[in-house]
Amino acid sequence: MATLENFPDLPPFPDDVPTAPLLRLSLEKLLKRDKDEFERFCKTCEDIGFFYLDLRHSDQGESILADADQLFKVGEELFNLDLDEKKKYDFSKQNSYFGYKAQGAAVVDRQGNLDRNEFYNVSKDDILGVSEPLPAPDLLTRHRPLLKSFIETAHSIVTLILELLNEHLGLPPSTLPNLHRLHELSGDQVRFIKAPPQPQDDRRTALGEHTDFGSVTILFNRLGGLQVLPPGEDAEWCYVRPLPGHAIVNLGDSMVKFTNGLLRSNIHRVVSPPGLQADTTRYSLVYFSRPEDNVLLKRLEGSSRIPPLPADAVEEEVNSKDWIIRRALGRRVDLHDKIDFDRGAGTEQISRRIKVHN
Repeated sequence: MATLENFPDLPPFPDDVPTAPLLRLSLEKLLKRDKDEFERFCKTCEDIGFFYLDLRHSDQGESILADADQLFKVGEELFNLDLDEKKKYDFSKQNSYFGYKAQGAAVVDRQGNLDRNEFYNVSKDDILGVSEPLPAPDLLTRHRPLLKSFIETAHSIVTLILELLNEHLGLPPSTLPNLHRLHELSGDQVRFIKAPPQPQDDRRTALGEHTDFGSVTILFNRLGGLQVLPPGEDAEWCYVRPLPGHAIVNLGDSMVKFTNGLLRSNIHRVVSPPGLQADTTRYSLVYFSRPEDNVLLKRLEGSSRIPPLPADAVEEEVNSKDWIIRRALGRRVDLHDKIDFDRGAGTEQISRRIKVHN
């Protein structure tokens, strides 16, 4: 059996697999600064850092849903291009994480298994004219206006999230939004993802357990496969059920570093979709918001809610750009003779800590 909360023309998400009990928050209510919704938002950002965002019933939400529908079609066309054509836009040897990543280009675990999905990363700065445009397939060039619309709306939602967190933390006004300005250089990107069905006798992790590199992730997907590992010693991996009309939102490493672990960037991974969905190609669309390139990923001053650092703590001096390059390219097998798995890690160890509430 499956519920009605499925996408048409796709196999249903099964009801007999463990699913993460993520809160469903309303963009409409958050835009109106609804008190109860704000409190639920703040709690989930500390407890797990993952939630559903209902995008219906607001202009911004309806706009990004419409853009996402079109971009899913663009993504299918994009990945149907010849492999040799796609590889022209792999810029990793130029120390860039934008452009194309082929399936099997990165290590996903300590056993040396390779990833099982394709990426294409489109730079926010490229599309908005903040930086020089990168070479791109004609398909993406034709859809630059659509990408611009999607980016601007996604970034407006990110800004709302940052404003609410800023208020929750009691930081000086606009502290967090001013680290993520739309027209400043950053690693913000749109990512198209394709994960083909895995062999029936070898269905394993397609993208290994990790935390996200940046600040806020807005994910659109229609098939299962995403799993989170909830906090707690006895936690087990749970699927995140895709919901029509919703995005899946999660916080990334920089929010952990800015708040000394008060906010959570939860561990997640991608595996083969459950049930009948396993035989269907999985496409996803993501907007990753990251701090501006020169922002240092360190505890922020000006909040009584952010826990102090231990007296002997020395924070790493790393800016956003270097952090993202290290994490995005650190496990590429075509760039390194030997993969330093720990060097490419994020805030997973902080996420694994058991949170104690007084």
